[in-house]
Amino acid sequence: MAGLEGMEQPQRRTGTAAPSRAPSADEESAAKAVELFGNPAVDEVRLPSRPESAGAARRLAECVVLRDWGLSPQLAEHAVLLVSELVGNAVRHTGARTFGLRMLRRRGWIRVEVRDPSRGLPCLLPVAELDTSGRGLWLVDQLAQRWGADLLPRGKTTWFEMRVTEP
Repeated sequence: MAGLEGMEQPQRRTGTAAPSRAPSADEESAAKAVELFGNPAVDEVRLPSRPESAGAARRLAECVVLRDWGLSPQLAEHAVLLVSELVGNAVRHTGARTFGLRMLRRRGWIRVEVRDPSRGLPCLLPVAELDTSGRGLWLVDQLAQRWGADLLPRGKTTWFEMRVTEP
């Protein structure tokens, strides 16, 4: 139309479907993480034992909880925080080259597992108000309904479970 260059033209709608929205940068980042590493809700995902892997694990967890399972944003926020804590412990304390992340869902629960080759068990220590580190397992203990570590023939799996309200 003459004189309307640069102006957004009304879109003609066909059908009754709602217009789609563009995915956010976080959603695109999460989708790229799933494409790169795999989906931890389908099979265990192996990640390199480096600090930056915590970010990839957070994106994977968020993608699974929100997109795949359709659970609440608050549950996703808590699950992502706890994934970050377990991954941080695996990276910081095990000396491993890689670790595994797996996410499971059954009626009323989600379970997140981080597997590493160390047989050293995590230990919940008392946390003082001014402590600047050592709060990871304390957070897991506060936000998860259950958590623990299972020894394996080669290593361990540290896990947490959270109760979910079915959508």
